[in-house]
Amino acid sequence: MSISPFAHTVTILDFETTGLSPNQGDRAIEIGAVKLENGHIVDRFQRLMTPGFRVSSFIESYTGITNNMLREADDCAVVMNEFADFIQGSNLVAHNASFDKKFLDAELEAIGRSYDGEFACTLLNSRRISQQATSHKLGDLVRYHQIDNDGVFHRALADAEMTAKLWLIQLDILNYEYGIALPRFSLLQRIGKTPKASVAKMLSEVS
Repeated sequence: MSISPFAHTVTILDFETTGLSPNQGDRAIEIGAVKLENGHIVDRFQRLMTPGFRVSSFIESYTGITNNMLREADDCAVVMNEFADFIQGSNLVAHNASFDKKFLDAELEAIGRSYDGEFACTLLNSRRISQQATSHKLGDLVRYHQIDNDGVFHRALADAEMTAKLWLIQLDILNYEYGIALPRFSLLQRIGKTPKASVAKMLSEVS
């Protein structure tokens, strides 16, 4: 399956985890993702997974995912094997993508799976093309851009869906402000790596 080079056809994902770092023994406890084709959601993936140990009361409170909920969930290996199938042939997007990428990499490495897409980050892009926003946390950007939502945050599928709406808003900004109607995924990656002061010039040259 060939990967679309365009930014409107991607998979947006979000992990909920037991902590901040797989290098410190933290594990994924929920994965949520939506597939976009030509800017429309065409598929969703959401699963809880048991990390093999009890999660802290802080994580229970922060995510709303309790140890009782995880008791009936499949092991990480089972869920992540299914998720590896789900994301093949697609570029990937996340809010604060470095966080999600390190958990995706760690969980897939543990089961000998990999993926063929690359990552882009709505957080890095927001800091560059929505510089007037006072905060670039996902919930704050949902309010800033007046994105429709049900008020649920820190659950994986809800956050993935909000990130997908944010991603599409960022693509709209490129269209309306710079005349880039069908941006390539590589351009969104480039935006996230460009110094803030240089973004407008770079985009005007692209358009």
